[in-house]
Amino acid sequence: MDSPYQNLPRRAFWRTAVGERAADEPGDLYSPRWKLDPQERVFTAGSCFAQHVGGALRAANVRVIDTEVLPFNLSKSLKNAYGYGLFAARFGNIYTSRQMLQLIRETTGEISPALSIWEQDDRFFDAQRPSVEPRGLETPEQVRTHREFHLRCVKDALDRTQVFVFTFGLTETWEHIDSGTVYPTAPGVLAGHFDPELFQFKNLSAVECYRDFVAIRARMKELKPKCKFIVTVSPVPLTATASGEHVEVATARSKASLRAACAMLVDEFEDVDYFPSYEIITSANSKGVYFEENKRSVTKAGVDLAMNMFLSAHDLTRQSETSPDIHNEGAEFCEDVLLEAFAQ
Repeated sequence: MDSPYQNLPRRAFWRTAVGERAADEPGDLYSPRWKLDPQERVFTAGSCFAQHVGGALRAANVRVIDTEVLPFNLSKSLKNAYGYGLFAARFGNIYTSRQMLQLIRETTGEISPALSIWEQDDRFFDAQRPSVEPRGLETPEQVRTHREFHLRCVKDALDRTQVFVFTFGLTETWEHIDSGTVYPTAPGVLAGHFDPELFQFKNLSAVECYRDFVAIRARMKELKPKCKFIVTVSPVPLTATASGEHVEVATARSKASLRAACAMLVDEFEDVDYFPSYEIITSANSKGVYFEENKRSVTKAGVDLAMNMFLSAHDLTRQSETSPDIHNEGAEFCEDVLLEAFAQ
């Protein structure tokens, strides 16, 4: 009797695709729906792990968009520390699809985020990207001026986009209760002060993450009808959770929700592709070797494995080493790392 499993390839079976695969062998985890054209303009955004995607594409001479650049030269690590050269514009880490959608809507003037300026030690910070000015600015007016320029740069980047690459990082976020404005980090971590009368914890569901990205896709299709999308999930676990769950359980919930959202997007839209960076790093086959001693940070070997697999699948090769100095001290910055300071 014939079976639907009878002629499936080796990659379809755990024993041959995982159990018998060498630990240092990447395996056939990724088959893209379509190949990237190096001449296509690529917009990158997402969590801190997304910084690696843009860097790898730049190293392969892909036309990665960067509309917010310094007019003078600084060391790469210093530029990265101030949010330059990491994404399509200087918006810092965007951990949720809700925050990405909110930024797009802000560029069109539809919304204005609530409580957009936070203060810390007589310095002022853009609440939507508090990490890009590590020392803050002198006045609220400076923050507003920087924000206006930034929004013009984001709009320019979106107008150029042919391929939109987004790395989902978290489901947990903090929102302004009255307006629904979300922030990349809780007030009181980098700047600002937490007031439970103003802010509340929000844990987005898989459906909410999916719907937010569907709205992002619709906006991009209005701008660029032929725009394509690549989504991925950050393999980096949560540093801390405000959900009340054990942080490991909360991490499993978050990553499962994000992975489910990506699956729904791929199932519904032919122009959405999924790159399995999460699976590559967390694979049972790797036995945790791609995490640092803290069991959270991804090693350089893990990053290289994932990024080289991505490039190879798209018939791209590194022509230079122009990625951010992620593994040099002070280069990669994730706001949630600061939550370690609150651990007892």
